[in-house]
Amino acid sequence: MKTETTSVESLLAELSSPMDPHCPRVGIVLAAGHGKRIRSDTSKMLHEIWGRPTVLRVARAVQAGLDSPNQVLVVGIKGAEVARAAGRQAGRVFAYQENLVLGRPAGTGDAVRVGLAALPAAERERDIYIYLGDMGLLTEQVVAQFRRSFESENCDMMVLTGLYSGPPEHNYYGRIVRVPAHDAHGHPSGEDQGKVIEIKERQDVLRLDPAVAYEVDYRGRTYAFSRDELLAVREINTGVFAFKEGHLRDYLRELSTDNAQGELLLTDLVGIFNQHGQVVRATQAASEEEILAFNVKSVLRQMEAIARRWAYQRLMDTITFADQEDFFIADEVIEQILALDRERGPLDIYIGKGVHIGPQVTLNRRVRISDRCQLSGNVTLGEGVLLGIGVQCSTYHNQAMVLEDGVEVLSRNLLKGSLRIGSGSRIESGVIMTGSDSFPMRVGRRVVVKGTSYLYGCIVEDEVLIEHSVIKCRRVEQVRRRDGTIQPIRYVVPQPEGLDSISELGRTQHRS
Repeated sequence: MKTETTSVESLLAELSSPMDPHCPRVGIVLAAGHGKRIRSDTSKMLHEIWGRPTVLRVARAVQAGLDSPNQVLVVGIKGAEVARAAGRQAGRVFAYQENLVLGRPAGTGDAVRVGLAALPAAERERDIYIYLGDMGLLTEQVVAQFRRSFESENCDMMVLTGLYSGPPEHNYYGRIVRVPAHDAHGHPSGEDQGKVIEIKERQDVLRLDPAVAYEVDYRGRTYAFSRDELLAVREINTGVFAFKEGHLRDYLRELSTDNAQGELLLTDLVGIFNQHGQVVRATQAASEEEILAFNVKSVLRQMEAIARRWAYQRLMDTITFADQEDFFIADEVIEQILALDRERGPLDIYIGKGVHIGPQVTLNRRVRISDRCQLSGNVTLGEGVLLGIGVQCSTYHNQAMVLEDGVEVLSRNLLKGSLRIGSGSRIESGVIMTGSDSFPMRVGRRVVVKGTSYLYGCIVEDEVLIEHSVIKCRRVEQVRRRDGTIQPIRYVVPQPEGLDSISELGRTQHRS
């Protein structure tokens, strides 16, 4: 176990980068949980939402929203996999939460302690923002709004809260306990009304005696709540916090495992800050969807559906979809489409049912992508390109594929690797075309390839017709006949091999 820990810590050190000493904001992303309830060998943090691991979505939103590169990713179980997926980035530091309590993670409080230990010393007070790595719908806008709230209000700690809209019995989140209108003795709460007293976890609420009022002190006064009142509270903890660094370091030491979970819980800091007379405030997120986190597959699917709806809503008045509930267009491509519309719209782009378009793909005006097409890698489509049903276009790293203006690729063709097809060319059904780093595929203008054909690493001149051919690493020249027509290519399929291994099936074998 020690050797494994040393290996992970060595990797994290390699992937960590120096922080910007002049930026006063640091985001800590808690990504140490494996997520047993998700029932998968894959780390919960690496489950994808709209084509990207949830922890990367959170990490990017936090950096952009805080306007700071400084970030600590706290990893734990399968931490090496999570760290490799996140990768090295300026200002990003990795920390490893190894500590366990009775075989279980030591909690969010311990994870933050580990994250703070990884921070280099600073000459000035920093603001520390805490986010959960499974909040895969978190947006830059939510992070920025929370930052502005913390910076504009005079407080030492701030909690981002949300409103739970489902039935109370299904609310598994921590409840935000605020000062009610009157204290336990019936006296008005005055200016304290509405201030945050503490966060009470659902499991701890359930442990209370329903016949006995739960009492808590706040600024020298006692407030009382029934068990049912606490369970009915709809304002919930999102797991997002902001702190002044000095107070956070001081009061983390006071956390204990005296709770139903037996863990060091960051939520307990609300009560601790209040006990020390520090100012704790809360701000509510505008959208319930953007603060969702997942522990089970059903919620993950719900979040994926929300992400698809968001994507559709951004594009629905710009391009045409065959099915708004069955498509994938990466965020980067959505941005590219919207920019193209601003510069050169209208676009007249059509996206068929079940189409998948990866983050490096570039679309163009009047592109039509039919049902079940798959585009991944560095693929660029010119104006008026048509892709038939089930076409697959893909490249490996450092390769590029370009289909120039007016290219038509009919149904179920496969295009791979380093490949360029000239304008006005037509690739009919049953064709596979591949280009490699050593032998890039280059097809001229107004070329037709048809029949059951396979072309690899060739250079094809303009206006050539190729059908029923297997051609590898050859130049295909345009040869004109005396009547002015261009000689078609029907390249002889290579001689078969392994004939001794092949025989006819007898009637008895066929029937069996």
